[in-house]
Parts: sequence; C-alpha cells; structure tokens
Amino acid sequence: MSRLVLGPRPDPLPWIERVVNLCYRAPLFFLATASFGSLSLLCSLWDKSGKVQHRIAQRWGRAVTWISGAQVTVLNGQYLNGRVAVYVANHLSYSDTPVLFGILPFQFRIVARHDLFNLPFIGWHLTRSGQVPVNVTNPRASISSLGSAVKTLKSGLPVFIFPEGGRSATGHPEEFLNGPAFMAIRAGVPIVPMALIGTHELLPIHTWEFHPVPVTLAVGKPIETAGYSIRQTDELTDRIHETISRLYYEHSYLKPVLSVGLQTGAVREPEKLEKCE
Repeated sequence: MSRLVLGPRPDPLPWIERVVNLCYRAPLFFLATASFGSLSLLCSLWDKSGKVQHRIAQRWGRAVTWISGAQVTVLNGQYLNGRVAVYVANHLSYSDTPVLFGILPFQFRIVARHDLFNLPFIGWHLTRSGQVPVNVTNPRASISSLGSAVKTLKSGLPVFIFPEGGRSATGHPEEFLNGPAFMAIRAGVPIVPMALIGTHELLPIHTWEFHPVPVTLAVGKPIETAGYSIRQTDELTDRIHETISRLYYEHSYLKPVLSVGLQTGAVREPEKLEKCE
C-alpha cells in the first residue's frame, strides 16, 4: 500500500475517487454497518453486560476504517491501558466513532446525545449496549444524565465523550463544554486526552464521500483530577482543551487559530452542560 499524505482535501474530489466511493466504499460501508449492527442487536437478547456487543462494535470500527481507505497510527498507545477514566477527543467527522472503536483495546461506554437514542436501529443499539445518554435540551436533565455517567465510572467502566458537542466544520478543535471535567471530578477518575488528526479530511461534515488519508490518534498523558473541586471544572476544561489542541497541531498541517475559544462558566450553571455529546 502506498503511503498516504495528510493535506487539504481536494474540492471537488477527483472523478476516480468519486466512482470508487459510489461503487465500492459507500455500499460496503452500509453493508458492514447493517451486518455488524444486526448481529449486535441479536446478541443483545442474551448479552446483558454489553461485552459481546462491544467486541462486535470494535470489529465494525476496524472494518469501516479499512473500507474508508484510512491508514491509522496511534501515538503514545501506552496510555490506552483501560484504566477507569474519562477518555475525551476532538470531534471532526462521523468517522471518529468507528476509528475510536477500532483503536481503543478495552471495554468502554460512550456518553452520547440523548436524541440519538430515539433513532431507529442506531438508538436500539445504543440503548441495548449500555451507552449513556445526555439530555441536551433540558439543563436540569443534563446534570442528572451526567450523574448516570458518573455511576458508570464508579461501577468500573471507562467512558468516552466528545467535549465539543458536535463535529467541527473547519477541522480545528472548537470550544469544549465542561461535562467531561464535571464527570471526572465527581467520579474521582483521571481524564485521558486524545487528539484525532485526519478524520476531517477523510470524511468532513455534510458529505458521504471518503478521501483516503493518514489518520493519527495522539494520546496525551492522563490528567489526574485529585485535588480538583467542582468549582474548578472550568479550569480543568481549559487544561483539557489546551492539551488536545497542542497534540492536534503538533501532528496536523493546519496552524492554530486564535478565534477558537472555550466554553466557560461554573458547573453549577447547568446551561453550560447542555450540548455535551
């Protein structure tokens, strides 16, 4: 396989890539998703723990990443040791989820927008595999649903969350919401910061056409939360954002932009948690 180079995504894509997407990548993507998803739902009839479903999701992630043509590299993989923690990454693409499922070598649960749980098929899988919904429309319900994620952490399962609350349209890390910091402080667990680089060029928002590129997951040293109080949630959120942004720009061709900011405000102001995904 030739070595891919990360750079700006062509617009429009070369005609040969569009043909390959239409005739090969897109059909295989939907076939793999339907097949693995159906198998996962079937297994959920007797797998109440979600472990078998998670292993199926890991295989789905690897299959879909292969279909996309991406070449994935993990940096500092020693930090992906499965310790109970809040794992966070920037959100660039629909490809982020399969890439992460394919890479992370341990059981974890996703903290996801509550409205995804209402979707046919996707919602069924999220519910039956034990993922954690966060209410993004009701601030008080948001605090309560983050409490469910804290319970998951205290039960001994790591959780994963995208702190931006949605995909970046520019490829740059956007403002972070403070839900992950709140959960980590409440549960007394560390935060493992991770930067995804390349998935925006692979499959940006508002498109279904893959453009094969190298994808990197750069993992940062875990951030211990011992000594942090709930009143320091914003301080910890700033630290997470700074760490992930630094990792991202160290390995991306993009340069930092000054306009990217943080979502600030104490956790006792529940509207600041509304959009956590």
